[in-house]
Amino acid sequence: MRSCRRMFLRCLRLGHRRKCRFLSRIFDYLRYGRLCVVSLSYNSFTNSDVVIDSLFEPIYWLVDHLTRWFGIVFVALVILLTSSIVLIVYICVLPLILQTYSTAWIWWHVGYGHWNLVMIVFHYYKAITTPPGYPPQNKIDIPSVSICRKCIAPKPARTHHCSICSRCVLRMDHHCPWLNNCVGHYNHRYFFSFCLFMTMGCIYCSISSREMFREAYSAIETYNQTPPPTFSFKERMFHKCIIYLWVLCSSVALALGALTLWHAMLITRGETSIERHINKKERKRLQEKGKVFNNPYNYGRCQNWRLFFGVESEQHWISRVLLPSSHPPHGNGLTWNAPSWISTKQKSLLAI
Repeated sequence: MRSCRRMFLRCLRLGHRRKCRFLSRIFDYLRYGRLCVVSLSYNSFTNSDVVIDSLFEPIYWLVDHLTRWFGIVFVALVILLTSSIVLIVYICVLPLILQTYSTAWIWWHVGYGHWNLVMIVFHYYKAITTPPGYPPQNKIDIPSVSICRKCIAPKPARTHHCSICSRCVLRMDHHCPWLNNCVGHYNHRYFFSFCLFMTMGCIYCSISSREMFREAYSAIETYNQTPPPTFSFKERMFHKCIIYLWVLCSSVALALGALTLWHAMLITRGETSIERHINKKERKRLQEKGKVFNNPYNYGRCQNWRLFFGVESEQHWISRVLLPSSHPPHGNGLTWNAPSWISTKQKSLLAI
């Protein structure tokens, strides 16, 4: 009887020890797993913004890939809408101008309209076909201010990584889906000129067709009257085309005009869209310390515009701004030394 009791107690003790060892092993594995996760994800610069960015990384990936694939659709849409407006102007608006306007006004409309059209087509073609500029891949001695975390390569000043193109872009402004291309050092002027001349063209079409729009709108309001008006199929199509032209041009003029004014402000300050946000944070940080932030790429309002358009002499305002020009921008996008024809002031702090 005693021997049975001893064996029973030994079994209980052995089972208890095995259970404790099993639980101890589980806790050890949990601690080890936690240590692995912490060691792999530890970063001294981690904060709430990094955590939020990490959580939204799948959404960013989806948006980047959709933008990449829909870029061709957006380009085709721009070409289609622009071609439809040009076709309506040639078929509906221009014949009325030739019949009703004086000779001086006819020459003005024909001259300005075709000049504006040539500038739009030229700058859009150059904006979508000109690479924005990329840092050299095989060189390691290029002047750089940091290392790109995605490319693991030297990153020159004003260079940023485009998640849609999956590479670094020199003086990157943004990735434009309507161009299916990044806006950077070598095509920034083409992008802005396209926005400017497209806005001017839309305003021109809206103003030139405003009287025809009023008449067409009044005519369309009478379609449901009894008895119905005796408009032919051609006249009905004319009314609808004029309404389409005026609404589309007015809408684009407002939206694209606002974007053009935004980029004009950035050019005046010597900044890109990305640098605008970076410099704003840096300006606020230094202001809290009682210091003043100076943008080293800001040479003054007029000088910034001259540098952006590449205007080295007075004649270049005509040959390089008001006429189609394929001249390259100043510099190679790796270093940012001002040209001799730009007056500069030494800055005390650099923007990254």
